[in-house]
Amino acid sequence: MILTQYYLGCLAHASYLVADPESRTAAVVDPQRDVDQYLADARVHGVEIRHVFLTHFHADFVAGHLELRSRTGAEIYLGRSARAEYPFVPLGNGDAVAFGSVRLGILETPGHSPESISILVYDLRRDPASPHAVLTGDTLFIGDVGRPDLRAAVGWSAERLAGMLYDSLRDKLLPLPDETLVYPAHGAGSLCGRSIGKETVSTMGVQRRYNYALQPMSRDAFVAIVTTDQPDAPAYFTYDAILNARERPTLERALEQGLHPLTIEELRGLRDVRAQLLDARDPADFAGAHLLGSVNIGLGGQYASWAGTLLDRERPIVIIAGRGREGEAAMRLGRIGFDHVAGYLAGGMEATELHRDLVRRMPRVTAPALAELLASSDPPVVLDVRAPSEREASRIPGSLHIPLQHLLERIGEVPCGPRTVVVHCASGYRSSIAASLLERHGVPDVADLVGGMAAWNASNLPAA
Repeated sequence: MILTQYYLGCLAHASYLVADPESRTAAVVDPQRDVDQYLADARVHGVEIRHVFLTHFHADFVAGHLELRSRTGAEIYLGRSARAEYPFVPLGNGDAVAFGSVRLGILETPGHSPESISILVYDLRRDPASPHAVLTGDTLFIGDVGRPDLRAAVGWSAERLAGMLYDSLRDKLLPLPDETLVYPAHGAGSLCGRSIGKETVSTMGVQRRYNYALQPMSRDAFVAIVTTDQPDAPAYFTYDAILNARERPTLERALEQGLHPLTIEELRGLRDVRAQLLDARDPADFAGAHLLGSVNIGLGGQYASWAGTLLDRERPIVIIAGRGREGEAAMRLGRIGFDHVAGYLAGGMEATELHRDLVRRMPRVTAPALAELLASSDPPVVLDVRAPSEREASRIPGSLHIPLQHLLERIGEVPCGPRTVVVHCASGYRSSIAASLLERHGVPDVADLVGGMAAWNASNLPAA
C-alpha cells in the first residue's frame, strides 16, 4: 500500500493519496483544487485515481474533487449526511471502499461539520483486522479538535455541533488502537482549530495521552472548552463550505477565463468600475513603488487566507505581480474560490514607467529610527496589527492595537493626520498589508516598521 501526505503550508492543509499498485487503483482524500501533483504521482506509481473523498465540506479552501472528476473520471464520495449538487456516493458507518490490498472504512464523525467522516485505512496484507491509519479530516487534529462554530451561518449552533463532536471522539476515534496513525486535514496555523500542533502525523496513543480534548470530562465541560476563545473566522469560510457542495467551474476553466494581460489603460478602466488592485509582490518591492490604491498581499506569506479575509469576492480583482508569477497569484486565489480575477497588469510595475503619476512609495522605518521618533516632540502613532495573543507577549509601549482582520471595520479609529502612522506586525508581512489598506482609505502619512516586533526586540528597545 502507498500512503502519501501532501502538505500545503500556506493553507496549513494536508491531503492524501492512498494507492494499491497491484490493482493499479488509487484514492485521493481532501484534495486541494490544483490537482497536478496527485496526477503526477499516480503516473509515477502506475495507478489510476478512481476515487476521491471529502471528509467534509471544507471551509477554508475549495477542494479539488470536481477537478479530479474532470481529469480522471473518479467517483466522488461524501458522508451520507451531505447534500450536494453533483452526483456522489454517500457513505455511513461501516461502509467501505476496497481495491486490491487496501480497504477504506468509514466512520461518521460529525461535530466540526454535520457531514464529517473519518476514514480508516487498512493495509490488508499487513493486518486485515486493525487499521494502519485514520484520516480524521477536521474532526481530530494533532493536539486539538475541529472547531464547532463554523456552521452558524447555515443554522447549526456551536453547542449542538460540539455535543456531536464529543460523541464522535469518544465513540468512534478513542476506541482505535494506540498504534493507529492519525493523519488530519490541517496543521498549525489553520483557523479550523484553536491550538493545532506543528506535527502533521501522530498516533492515537499519543493523542489519547496529550490532546486536551480527549481527556476524561463531561459533555458539558467539553462543550464549554471547544466553544470558548476560538479565533475569528474569515467571511470566506462560509462561502467556501457552500461552494464545496456545488457544481462549479473547474480551476482550469476559471484561470482560462480570468487570467489575461491588461494594459495600464485597461487596468485604469477596471479600477474606475471598482476593481480591486491586488499587488502580490514582497513588501520591500511594494514599498519601493506601487500603484495608487493597490493592496499588498505578498505571495511569500499566507496570501490566499489574507486575500480571502480582506478582499471583496463580489468585485473583480486585477493582479500586479512579479514577472512570471501572475499565474501563481491567480491559482492561489482559486484555491479559496476567488475566481473573479479580471486579469493582470502585463509587464508588472515596469508598465507604469510612463505613468508615474499613478505610482506611490511606502516609507519604511527601522526599529532604532522609530525609537528616536517616539522620543521626539512630535512622535508618530504606532499601530500594532498582530493578534491579541502576540501582543500579550510583547508590545511597543503606547501603541494602538487593531488586529489586521478587523482593520477595515475599525479604520475610523486610526488617526488621519497630522501625525505619521507607523504600522507593525511580527516581521513585516501583515504590516505591509495594513499600511496599503490605510493608504487606500485616505490616511495621508503611513509608514511600515521594517522587521516588525522581531526587529524591535532584537534592537533591545523598551517593550511592555
